Amino acid sequence: MRSELMHEMCDGTCDSSMPVSDFHLSILNYGHQTRTPLLALSDFSAGIVIRTVRSGVPSLDVTVVIYDLSSMASQPHQKEVPHNNHVDYVIRYSFNDTDVDKASQQLELLLRRLSEVGLQTEVREGDESSVLVFVRASSKKKLQRAVYQSRIRDWLYGVRNTEPEPESSAEPQSESERLRVIHHMITVPREAGGAGITPKHGEWENVIAIFPLHDEKTNKQCMRDWSKKTFLSNEDLDLIRNLFGESVGFYFAFLQSYFKFLMFPAIFGFSCWLLLGSFSIIYTVGNALWCIVFIEYWKRQEEDLSCRWQSKGVSVLREKRREFKPEREVRDEQTGEIRGIYPATKRLQTQLLQVPFALVATVALGMIIATCFAIEIFISEIYNGPLKTYLVFIPTILLSALIPTMSTVLVSVATKLNDYENYETQGAYDVALTQKIFVINFITSYLPVFLTAFVYVPFAHSIVPHLDIFHVTVRPFVSKKDAITTRTEFNIDPSRLKKQVIYFTVTAQAVNFAQETIVPMLKQRGLQKYKEYKKRQGKLESDSNTDEKKAPEVSFEDAPEEAQFLKRVRNEVEMEDYDVTDDLREMCIQFGYLALFSPVWPLVPVSFLVNNWVELRSDFFKICVECKRPSPQRADTIGPWLDSLGFLSWVGSITSAALVYMFSNGHEGPNGQPTSIKGWALLLTIFFCEHIYLLVRYAVRATIAKMEPPNVRQERTERYLLRKRFLESSLQSRSSDDETDEETTPYVDQSQEVSEITRASLEDDARAWSRHGTDPAERFWMRQKGWKESAHVGTSIIRALAVKPEPKKEQ
Repeated sequence: MRSELMHEMCDGTCDSSMPVSDFHLSILNYGHQTRTPLLALSDFSAGIVIRTVRSGVPSLDVTVVIYDLSSMASQPHQKEVPHNNHVDYVIRYSFNDTDVDKASQQLELLLRRLSEVGLQTEVREGDESSVLVFVRASSKKKLQRAVYQSRIRDWLYGVRNTEPEPESSAEPQSESERLRVIHHMITVPREAGGAGITPKHGEWENVIAIFPLHDEKTNKQCMRDWSKKTFLSNEDLDLIRNLFGESVGFYFAFLQSYFKFLMFPAIFGFSCWLLLGSFSIIYTVGNALWCIVFIEYWKRQEEDLSCRWQSKGVSVLREKRREFKPEREVRDEQTGEIRGIYPATKRLQTQLLQVPFALVATVALGMIIATCFAIEIFISEIYNGPLKTYLVFIPTILLSALIPTMSTVLVSVATKLNDYENYETQGAYDVALTQKIFVINFITSYLPVFLTAFVYVPFAHSIVPHLDIFHVTVRPFVSKKDAITTRTEFNIDPSRLKKQVIYFTVTAQAVNFAQETIVPMLKQRGLQKYKEYKKRQGKLESDSNTDEKKAPEVSFEDAPEEAQFLKRVRNEVEMEDYDVTDDLREMCIQFGYLALFSPVWPLVPVSFLVNNWVELRSDFFKICVECKRPSPQRADTIGPWLDSLGFLSWVGSITSAALVYMFSNGHEGPNGQPTSIKGWALLLTIFFCEHIYLLVRYAVRATIAKMEPPNVRQERTERYLLRKRFLESSLQSRSSDDETDEETTPYVDQSQEVSEITRASLEDDARAWSRHGTDPAERFWMRQKGWKESAHVGTSIIRALAVKPEPKKEQ
């Protein structure tokens, strides 16, 4: 730092090795160099800062300007550091395993592309193998043009109701719109007016991430305020949308609506649990009706929010995927546009691979879960040998190890299969991938409960005798006497189903919360400590090896006023990417437990009500503290997860009917197996309940469709006013043109006086028509010359028809 100050003061002519106490300034005067003592060491402690500027006086080349910071600090008006130093986006550029010259050229190209679209850049050190490129929109005109083009496109596609203002006055209405437009400028192809930067793809494979910075002040204020609230207000949801975009805003709006709606089944379920117990028909009917009403209500709520946030119909603005590979390119006959074509029949052939994929996923996951399930039954209810206390944990350990591994493999296969299907738009790609992942989650989440309810309880007495095969496994590890020791009687545990439902709806929710919120935070802090330790060790090693001839380790010291800011940015760079799909998937699976299995234990909605109050706040904490800030993305729905909710509600009508029929009577035999199950009665119950569900859903949907949300009504009013203003302006323009014509050209009556129609005049007209070859249609309009003749003919017709003939007298 001392050498930098001296270099700044002396313009590189001073000796940087002199001590600070003997600090001198070299003044060049007509080529003669003299050293003059200027400052003592005490002057630096007084807060004096030195700057050098070029002088306009010919006799001096350098002028020293001294600022007394102690007097400036006493002034009351001092500007604070701007929010995030006005940084809009941070680009992480990695040069690891890349040739230095190639990496430098690529970085230079990156900066030039960003500058061409009106974005200003600053580069700072990232870690040992990356640099950070800070980006902001420096050109106000180019930002206004990008905002204007975005709004024009929305208006043409019907997303906006009002015609955009002129380009000169187009300003972002929210922070999310500003960030979205700038992200558009960075990533859109060059032919469309953007920089064409696509992270981890093509020529930009060294661009690891593009992300905005968190607004720490707003985030902390929100977490403080929401911890004191039960429900979030519309203003809170608007704030989330302004910070993170519509896609995240829709998730929190859904979670808020879901939490509010859980109040009824929680109170109703608690009452039924006290008064009626499990497998209550009344609770099952009420729960099925609640699922229908909630889903239909949320559809209307989505429409209302999309109108409120001006994103209704935004899904028609389909973003094309860079990975799309057309089979051929054709020119559109109507538009003349050249676009890529991938035959639908070929895509259908690749989509048929989903059938064997679903079968393989079902078999693979089903075998793992069923095997662990059988081992658990054998150890807990059949095996009576040594180490039973410890062996009961084997199924849990196997499931915890095998299910995540197998799920990861299947998700990877599903992603590659989705890539192979070659979707043109990002929306279609996301929908297809969500459907595949939903199949995997459905199996891993619900199959254990299905096995207990529909395999273990009804058919355990037929299956359990075959589980003696597991004795072969334990025989080498125990004595002969213990190996043949088994329980003389086997009784089905009727409470096993309830215990399993309680585990998935209470214990698993708490475990998931810890894995989702607490573990990543501890992992992140541990990684930071490890990096600091590694950095300190590296410095110690470099200090101890100063005598050895090694390449010196280069480090760039941050400016004092930037150090804290850059430390925070480097921490955000290491955070995980946030994907709202993961949170929506979690809520969808939770809803499935409520729709499918809550008749087993009516307190399921009570557990979910408590969990979701915490979830609403922990998810916001996760986004703000544990993940990078997501780039704002627009949406008008929660996407394919809405269809998944409808599917789970429909399946719930089947499983709930079957569970109530099988267990509501409580007639278990001496071994715990239900005795009153008849196959035909079970199928008939399922058939009628499922059809009643469909009828009720149709009735609820028709009823709720008549209830128009306020923002939808306002949007319809705005569209009506827009059409009205357009018609009024058109009519006003027409009337003004007519008035102008009337003022400039006075009306002249060109009708001829009615002359007597004779045979000669008719022959003259016929001769004139034949001479000029008049069209028959035009002759129709030439029979009467002017309005006076038309009036004369009309009057003649009236008088002729008005004269009634006198009736003949009877003779």
